[in-house]
Amino acid sequence: MTLAPVESAARTAAEELVYGYLNRAAHLDQRGQVGRADVDTAMRLGCRLPAGPFETLDRVGLVPAVKVLDALHDRTGHPAHRPAEALRRHTAEGRDRYPPAPSSPGVGGATEARPVGRVGVLGSGTMARGIAEVTAAAGIPTVLVARSAAKAVAAVEAIGGSLTKAVSRGKNTEEGRAGALARLAVADDLGALSTCDLVVEAIVEDLPTKRVAFVALGRVCRPGAVLATTTSSLSVSACAEAAGRTGDVLGLHFFNPAPVMRLVEVVRTQWTSADVLATADALCARLGRTGVPCADTAGFIVNYLLFPYLNEAVKMLDRGAVDPAELDTVVEQEYGYPMGPFALLDAVGLDVSLAIQRRLHEEYGDPYLAPAASLERLVAAGHLGRKTGTGFRAGEAPR
Repeated sequence: MTLAPVESAARTAAEELVYGYLNRAAHLDQRGQVGRADVDTAMRLGCRLPAGPFETLDRVGLVPAVKVLDALHDRTGHPAHRPAEALRRHTAEGRDRYPPAPSSPGVGGATEARPVGRVGVLGSGTMARGIAEVTAAAGIPTVLVARSAAKAVAAVEAIGGSLTKAVSRGKNTEEGRAGALARLAVADDLGALSTCDLVVEAIVEDLPTKRVAFVALGRVCRPGAVLATTTSSLSVSACAEAAGRTGDVLGLHFFNPAPVMRLVEVVRTQWTSADVLATADALCARLGRTGVPCADTAGFIVNYLLFPYLNEAVKMLDRGAVDPAELDTVVEQEYGYPMGPFALLDAVGLDVSLAIQRRLHEEYGDPYLAPAASLERLVAAGHLGRKTGTGFRAGEAPR
């Protein structure tokens, strides 16, 4: 018996992963909760991919894509490779490309936005600091509220350092840096948010903790203030219920690092009012960001599509089917992705990745979404990727 070369095994694994991701996008389209163009925009901007999944399917051709998926499903038996019904329907009707989709009018449509003259940010971690930097740099007076005076001071220092780096890279000017810092205030008392027109909660990714925060925000913030959570996968509706003013609440999922990434997933609940969505649309434009509308479902768009792909790569590793470096190289060189799955997992953080994967598994109940054993094991051992220097690829050990 002759074993296939590792390079060939990596190519086979890459095809299984990428086509599984494309097929998952087709399933997402079937749910009718987000537009194809918005999905493509989200994946290009959120993952820096050369093309979105529907652009890729159109380029490959729906008929060839279905043939590849059928062959993969025959070989693997994996449900991720069973072609979505929409793909079969389009090909049965003689289409090799998706039919044109109506253009999106924007997150909030033609509804008038609420005025935003002052923004509040609750939190002092990486995302909170990044969002506060973005809003202050865009000319909006911003107040950041931390849990303590020491954390508030540390947040300002970190934001100042980030702005200084932007100047050194030619992304800002010294005048712009000074203006942003002048527009930034910090506090350790929620009362400082009472005069804000829009408040973004960016605290720990834990739903009970966020609900407590939204109870407080509902009491402290002025009537008509927009309340947003920057959660990456938790229920926005649960936050809205806790606030006691459901129409004022939505999700604004910024991507890390916020000063660099241009995508914001704008998450609507069943109660979010049209003028709140319009306010989000206007704010994204003011910040130089692209707001992509999506429904309040676990993972929204990017994480819903990205993390099953990443998790499946780890399961391939657990089965002894791939070498992480080999697979990453094939995905990067042959599909044009900026990072292969293992390098990306290390960059995101294995703890963050595990939390999102657990959330997807919990929400959808699909056994194939259960977190991979190696991901669980590395996180339990404290190997979290780049942040600790050890993970799947960081330091290349341990695995």
